Amino acid sequence: MAARKKRPNESRPDAKSESKSSKKKSDVRSTRAESPRAKRASAPPPAKGSSGTKWLYVGALGFFGVVAAVVVAQGGPESRGRRGGTEEVTDVSPPRSSVQIPEALRVRVVERRPHDPDAFTQGLLWHDGALYESTGLEGESSLRRVDLTSGEVRQRVEVPEELFAEGLALVGDRLFQITWQNHKAFVYDRSTFEKVREHEYEGEGWGLCYDGTHLVMSDGSDRLFFRDPETFEVRRTVHVTKVGRPLRYLNELECVNGKVWANVWQRDEIVRIDPQSGVVEATVDASGLLTREERRRTDVLNGIAWLPDRERFLITGKLWPWTFEVELVER
Repeated sequence: MAARKKRPNESRPDAKSESKSSKKKSDVRSTRAESPRAKRASAPPPAKGSSGTKWLYVGALGFFGVVAAVVVAQGGPESRGRRGGTEEVTDVSPPRSSVQIPEALRVRVVERRPHDPDAFTQGLLWHDGALYESTGLEGESSLRRVDLTSGEVRQRVEVPEELFAEGLALVGDRLFQITWQNHKAFVYDRSTFEKVREHEYEGEGWGLCYDGTHLVMSDGSDRLFFRDPETFEVRRTVHVTKVGRPLRYLNELECVNGKVWANVWQRDEIVRIDPQSGVVEATVDASGLLTREERRRTDVLNGIAWLPDRERFLITGKLWPWTFEVELVER
């Protein structure tokens, strides 16, 4: 996907020729009409389905042998091919009995703490009293260890300036950091931040977490990839569905107690996914964390970390001034 990832309200239809590395964060804060990160085109990709006209013939044989035909034209985003092709479907709606209605949750803020407003957060995790963060943008990507209370960066290593860092996961004493379109994953020693090895992979990298066996990775589609942490090879893939429909734009991930939590890009929404079936079991409304004035200077929600001792989540976003400690309660 060569086009830049834009916000839905971005005014310019295309900006493939513009380098993201030349975009300054001051430009991002001055307007919400143009995002500094541009993973996809402004119009979301259409869902799978048929791009042609679906004909339904209903014949009725009358006394004089007259046959009547009724033509039903089916169009819209649910019928167009995901990559511009066509695919015939007989029923675009799953049987109601087979659809799981997700549990409806919302966040309740317990505490908020300072967060670096210059950090274009792409990955977040908590381990042994420390907050680890992956930040993006070409020329500004980094791996950080952050003091949760003050928001101060205590340890940092820069990513090569031509790369755009993304999700972050911890396996033992190794930190894994992926990149967006650079097809590289870096492995660091957790204590020293020294790079110990790297892997290559196909496709885009968005979110990453470790479920105790595999590294779970998202690429902005409706798929989750389960990778071997030693070789980074894909062992299996799961398609994620919400109320029977593909759920795309899965971004930052957090693996918690056998489930995968993902925030959905461009939405103040976090979902809980069954990693075996791919079914969304719960949705979390994370709206209202920032004031209207703060929203003008920031980008999207993108950062979730689990606090196991408190059974709460940490939530932040790109260029957000705060990290929120939240509980999940029923809506």
